[in-house]
Amino acid sequence: MIDIIRSEWIKFRSLPSMAWTMLTVIVLTVGLGALFSLGRARAMLSATPADRAAWDPTAASLSGLIVAQVAVTVLGVLVITSEFATGMIRPSLTVAPHRARVLIAKATMLTVVAFVVGTVAGLVAYVAGQPIIAHQGVPHSALGDPGVLRAVFGSGLYLAAAALFGLALGALVRATAGALAISITIMLLAPIFSPLLPAAIASWMSRWWPSVAGLRVITVTPVRHAYGPWSGIGVLAGFALAILAAALINFRRRDV
Repeated sequence: MIDIIRSEWIKFRSLPSMAWTMLTVIVLTVGLGALFSLGRARAMLSATPADRAAWDPTAASLSGLIVAQVAVTVLGVLVITSEFATGMIRPSLTVAPHRARVLIAKATMLTVVAFVVGTVAGLVAYVAGQPIIAHQGVPHSALGDPGVLRAVFGSGLYLAAAALFGLALGALVRATAGALAISITIMLLAPIFSPLLPAAIASWMSRWWPSVAGLRVITVTPVRHAYGPWSGIGVLAGFALAILAAALINFRRRDV
């Protein structure tokens, strides 16, 4: 298994998009986090008491993940669909005929990389965003405050789950365009447009939708009628693992 993971890492490093995607994740997380920190801090200057009580400076600085997740999900899709498109999956399975091990090795390698990059990006975004918030004269946080360090590491957990979902969907669909369309819709577009849906559906999505629930891991201030940080990321991780399980079954039964 270690040898298979090592070979997957070599293939991953050879992807032309790998370095650019990782850089994009960091730039989006840090850059958008700084913009969100500034915008939300300024909004707090004229906020109602209820809004001030719900103010979460940590989540504001980490909000760039909402967009950065797209890059990681796309990378997860390409890790597997690029091999189907080029036919490289055949020699991979010739060398390692146990298909489940190949897919699990890809998942292990990808989630570790996404977690490390996401954690680094989250830490830089937090360190850059809090001085911006403090400069606006509204409450800010410090790394030593309760829940803050967990939220920063939560950035890595969230992106790792998003990458795993992209890989699982790519293995299930086997087509880059289709997997990308589905993954972006599920992870980003559906939550954005959910307020336009009937109230009952919008309320359900605000609690149960995987990407919405998963983002609770980067928050510190509790929200009523919403998941806590660990249960929220658990929903997203469980969703990704369920898709991965379906992909494993499909991968073992279908010809390449």
